[in-house]
Amino acid sequence: MIRAIALSSLAIAAPFGAAAHQLVVFASVDCEAVTVEAKFSSGRVTQQGDVRVLDGENNLLTTLQLESDGTALVPLESVDHSGGLLIEVDTGSHDNYWIVTPEDIARNCGS
Repeated sequence: MIRAIALSSLAIAAPFGAAAHQLVVFASVDCEAVTVEAKFSSGRVTQQGDVRVLDGENNLLTTLQLESDGTALVPLESVDHSGGLLIEVDTGSHDNYWIVTPEDIARNCGS
């Protein structure tokens, strides 16, 4: 009986432990580039992963690799950002995204 209770407690606790290492994605923009940053919720830097950049219509524009410091740089001149950008980061075991709106770009470019 005690063994059954212990196993059921473990089954209930397991999903909460799995969520403890969520991937956090952040993107900031200036007039020249979008800087993508990825790290785990524990604060540990994501050292490898794919960064997919999609336009406002969900069309893939480019794919980049994260640098060892957990960042990637997307030059604005290399992508059509008029409808905004969806930045997806996939480490193979975790993924998340950040949306950069046209207003974000305009605000940070002073227009």
